[in-house]
Amino acid sequence: SKLAALFEHPLYNIPVPEVTEKDKLFIVNPMEKFSLRSSGSDEWVSSSKAETLLPTGKTAYDTYPAWLKFHIGINRYELYPRRDPVLPTLLRDLATQRIVSSVQKSGGTQLKLIMTFPNYGQALFKPMKQTRDQETPIDFFYFSDFERHNAEIAAFHLDRVLDFRRIPPVSGRLVNITKEIRDITTDKKLAKTFFISPAGNVCFYGECSYYCSTEHALCGKPDRLEGSMAALLPDKTLAKRRSWRSPWRRSYHKSKKAEWELNPNYCAQVRETPPYDRGHRLLDLIDMAILDFLMGNMDRHHYETFEKFGNDTFLLHLDNGRGFGTHSRDEPSILAPLQQCCSIKKSTYLRLQLLATQPYRLSDVLREALAADPLAPVLAEPHLRALDRRLGKVLVAVGHCLAR
Repeated sequence: SKLAALFEHPLYNIPVPEVTEKDKLFIVNPMEKFSLRSSGSDEWVSSSKAETLLPTGKTAYDTYPAWLKFHIGINRYELYPRRDPVLPTLLRDLATQRIVSSVQKSGGTQLKLIMTFPNYGQALFKPMKQTRDQETPIDFFYFSDFERHNAEIAAFHLDRVLDFRRIPPVSGRLVNITKEIRDITTDKKLAKTFFISPAGNVCFYGECSYYCSTEHALCGKPDRLEGSMAALLPDKTLAKRRSWRSPWRRSYHKSKKAEWELNPNYCAQVRETPPYDRGHRLLDLIDMAILDFLMGNMDRHHYETFEKFGNDTFLLHLDNGRGFGTHSRDEPSILAPLQQCCSIKKSTYLRLQLLATQPYRLSDVLREALAADPLAPVLAEPHLRALDRRLGKVLVAVGHCLAR
């Protein structure tokens, strides 16, 4: 296993700083019982009459569902640890747990559903919009592209292979539209959009700002539909998040260019602007640009952080559905933060060099990681080959910076 060998490599065993109580998102007594309750969100409350020991002799923590252990494990330095014993269980739950509720997620340009499980865990479901081998048409603007369910799955595994661990766990899943969406939804607006197509397939389209109409309906075969299931982060009432506008945000206009596209010295002014004037925020943003370049994602207008940790924490890499749309061409402008700032974390650079070598080739380790997903093969082979080509281009860009 190349993947196992990669994760055993010294570069993947650099210790994170010691995690103190103030570095944890939640301070939890592992002997304390949690009473889970359904409240429309994934809220959970500590029991005031804490049962310190359970009849089995286990601590209360042992009985928590995987999603709750995932939330409790989040800290200042990582969304989940490298060798997280909870991760396989959580991915299996996302793929197999019974769905007891499905409602449309509000906002956004495309249809997404919030699925709830019997243990009160919740997941964000993005349905399949196009097949693995369809490329985004060359005349499409990046902001009018479809979101791809397989891109969400592949992005989670790529983020982990790069050792960033900033994307919440995602699993593929085959959903029964009739039994797991239509028959159990309490969302009246969503319920009104179901119909049977002329081919006898169950379809629905929901309500949203762009791609929610009969022309963009999602149809099963006859009622089976692929999608990605992403573990939700803790409810914002429990763990506030701050949204930051990316300095390298695109103009989202068909003819206007953003300032960074016109000013070659743009990075100098970013470096003088909080929060990029201190700490590792700018280097984290460059990590994110490298991730986006590898998967061809041009749609990174914002990113989020957990408010509790202030400026000294990682960036959350959310919403990756517009990645992996094209394999036949690369978009060099995504690397602008790296090229303009000529900065990169040493640990990131060393891992990228490692992933360019034969024993740990990026396409090979990602292919192996994706093979375990229920919807494998997640990516078409040309997308995997494109990763190796793009990785070479990132290393060339760093080489130019070193030469300068």
